[in-house]
Amino acid sequence: MNEPLSPGATIGILGGGQLGRMLAMAAARLGYRIAILDPAKDSPAAQVANIFIHAEYDDPAALRKLADCSDVITYEFENVPVCITRTLSERVSVFPPPDALEAAQDRLTEKIFLNSAGISTAPFVSVDSDADLAAGLERFSGNGVLKTRRMGYDGKGQRVFRSATPESALGAFEAMGNVPLILEGLVPFVREVSVIAARGMDGSVAVYDPVENVHRDGILHRSSVPAEIAPETADAARRAAHDILAALGYVGVIGVEFFVLDSGRILANEMAPRVHNSGHWTEAACTVSQFEQHIRAVAGLPLGSTGRHSDCVMENLIGDEVLQAPELLREPDLLLHLYGKAESRPGRKMGHFTRVRSR
Repeated sequence: MNEPLSPGATIGILGGGQLGRMLAMAAARLGYRIAILDPAKDSPAAQVANIFIHAEYDDPAALRKLADCSDVITYEFENVPVCITRTLSERVSVFPPPDALEAAQDRLTEKIFLNSAGISTAPFVSVDSDADLAAGLERFSGNGVLKTRRMGYDGKGQRVFRSATPESALGAFEAMGNVPLILEGLVPFVREVSVIAARGMDGSVAVYDPVENVHRDGILHRSSVPAEIAPETADAARRAAHDILAALGYVGVIGVEFFVLDSGRILANEMAPRVHNSGHWTEAACTVSQFEQHIRAVAGLPLGSTGRHSDCVMENLIGDEVLQAPELLREPDLLLHLYGKAESRPGRKMGHFTRVRSR
C-alpha cells in the first residue's frame, strides 16, 4: 500500500470489542467504511460497522470475505492467531505487522525482544515445570509473579509469590494449566505509567504524554494525566516507545506499560500492539485521539498532533458501575463513553468516563 486510502475505502478489523467500536467511530469521521469479523453476534463494534462478518477467527471463508471487502486490515486485540494475520497479509496489507503481534503474544518472547532493543525489564525466567519454578523462586529470593506466557489479561492467568520457598512450587505448574509460563521477579516500583505512541507508514512517530495508572483487582481502574514523574523519566518512557516502534517496523498505535522505580528509572512491563485502555483519555483531552491516530497510521495518512489541551482523569466502569452513568452525566467537563454491552458482569468493562480540567 503506497498511497493513502481514499475516503470510502474499507478498513477491516479483526475483533469486535469496545476497541474495535471506538476505532470504527474514528474511521467514520475520516470517511472510511468498517468491516468487522467477530464470533459474537452482538459485539460492540458490530453495532456501528458497515459490514459485519459473524464467524470464528479461523473460518477460512470468513477470512476470505474480510480480505475481499477490505483495503487494509488491522486488529483490536493481541490474541488473534498470528498465522491468520500472515495469511491475510498475502491478500491485503495488515497493520500492525504480524511480526509485532508475534513479539507481543508470548510474554517470554516479549521480554527477550525488549531487552534486545536495549529496554530494561524485571528479571525473568522461563517456567516449564515445578522444578523450573522452584529454581526461579530461589533466584528471586522467593518473590515473583508467575504468568502464563500466552493469553491472560486484566490480572487473569497470574499468581504472586512472596517470601516463598522452593516447596511452594509443588503443583503450581499443573494448577496453572500445564502451559508454558514465565516467572518475573517482583520489583519495588513506586508507580505504573504507560505511553501511547504511533508510527506511520513513512516512519514518522507521534508519542502522547505518559499517564499514571492505578489497577484494582488486576484491572485498570484509573489513568491520570499528567503523571507524577520527573521530566527525565517521562522522556525515557517516550524514547523507549520510539525505539520499540522502530525495532518492529511498526505501523499503528501501540501501548507500552512501565514500572517506575524510586530512583526514577523505568522498567518495561509489557506492550500491546493496538490501541490501549490507558489511552482512552485522549478522546477527551487531545484534538487527535489514539483511535483516530491508529486509523491515520494504517490508512497511510499523516499522523496527527499528540498535544494535550487539558489535564484529565479517566476511569473505567466495571460491571455494575455502569449504573452510575445517569449521575455522571450531571457533571460538567465529563465525557462518558459506554460500549453497548447488553450484559453487565463482574470484571467486565462496560464503559469509561474522563473528567477534564484546564491546564
